[in-house]
Amino acid sequence: MDTQDELGRRFEERRGRLRTLAGAVLGSAAEAEDAVQEAWLRLARTDTTTIDDLDAWLTTIVARIAQDMLRGRARRGLREVPDDATALTDVPGGADPADRAVLAESVGAALLVVLDELSPEERIAFVLHDTFVVPFVEIGRLLDRSPQAAKQLAHRARRRVQGRAPVTSDPARQRTLVEAFLAASQHGRFEALVTLLHPDVVLRADAVAVAMGSPGRVEGPTAVAGMFNGRALAAEAALVDGAAAIVWSVGGRPRVVWDFLLDGDRVVAIDMIADPEHLASVEIAPAT
Repeated sequence: MDTQDELGRRFEERRGRLRTLAGAVLGSAAEAEDAVQEAWLRLARTDTTTIDDLDAWLTTIVARIAQDMLRGRARRGLREVPDDATALTDVPGGADPADRAVLAESVGAALLVVLDELSPEERIAFVLHDTFVVPFVEIGRLLDRSPQAAKQLAHRARRRVQGRAPVTSDPARQRTLVEAFLAASQHGRFEALVTLLHPDVVLRADAVAVAMGSPGRVEGPTAVAGMFNGRALAAEAALVDGAAAIVWSVGGRPRVVWDFLLDGDRVVAIDMIADPEHLASVEIAPAT
């Protein structure tokens, strides 16, 4: 068993990395410090003989603390992006240079742009996987989700961060836009489709959809509109994990989901998902 001094030394060796993790999730250097300090207090109260992997244990604990802080912030009606959010790109004291570079490049300014559009679960899944290379099995266990559902959370967050674009989060507005897109597609209204698409729109298909005959990637409003014009006749509007989407089912079983990323009144990205395991991991409900 570690002595308290030895345990403190081992924790301090990891403090910079943990601060980077908490800061990326919380968007606040001050709150990141609070989260890391709370992690130390929990570690100090824990029998370390029960901890097989200290790095993994601390990563999980800090992520859980950050998740609780995000939820508490929402309950209190506080703004999502704290006043000290810009400090994220220069995490002070002790952070490993490689971790600081990854934070600044991958989840620094880009994340701040869309921070208030990401759910706590999306933030955690994205940061843990893309920055700290935590497997989706472990992320799913932390979030009480399946590994595939955790992967989808990270994927959605990654799209928003990399695109650095605000997304339409109002559910009614989402449904209106997606339903208009589906109607234009089914009735062959090409020009209407084009007007609903962002100039930089991209359609991406997963490996299963590609095997079914879809191109892996289509870019631009004209090309994307051409993919849908006069098609999707058997598809229906639906809610996938609460977000407006289009679903094609056979015998009552979903076979393909088109997941939309929206900016204002236009579509900026569409993901065509046909992987059965992925589809089984999401909640699909009628768009009512």
